[in-house]
Amino acid sequence: MEINRVIVGYLETNCYVLVKDNECLVIDPGDEIDKIKKVIGDKKVVGVIITHHHFDHVGALKYFDENLILNKSNLKEQDYQIGSFNFTVIYTPGHKEDLISIYFKEDKAMFVGDFIFKNSIGRTDLPGGNDKEMLESIEKIKKYPDLTIYPGHGDKTTLQSEIKNNPYFKM
Repeated sequence: MEINRVIVGYLETNCYVLVKDNECLVIDPGDEIDKIKKVIGDKKVVGVIITHHHFDHVGALKYFDENLILNKSNLKEQDYQIGSFNFTVIYTPGHKEDLISIYFKEDKAMFVGDFIFKNSIGRTDLPGGNDKEMLESIEKIKKYPDLTIYPGHGDKTTLQSEIKNNPYFKM
């Protein structure tokens, strides 16, 4: 699977365009649809996944077919196959009550929205945030094998690095 990061909007949100077999999944199209479409090119969009509904993650959503939009309201915590993509949805509230993480076991990749950042976590003081749920979500994620974490902002990291260096993983 090819993973393309497109940094969009004034909050520099990471939108990801995943490509496999001339199909793509778009994760968190926050803004600047022209930048996102340039990466999509002529590939078939088979799904648009929203990790959580904060404005900086959904700003370009209106440009996609509403039948392709996937989020916590229509995804259960289970395995899915959409087109060429196989992934697992994991409920990871804390930053926001509707936050989901998307795990691609085959590629050892997890897309976490604003749940985890490199050596930090998403804020819990915004509407829908919850400290207790954040700690429970961190404990849940620790049980996965080492993988690359793709956050909603900033650089990617690894689960092993976060377990070792992230102060919130030690609480």
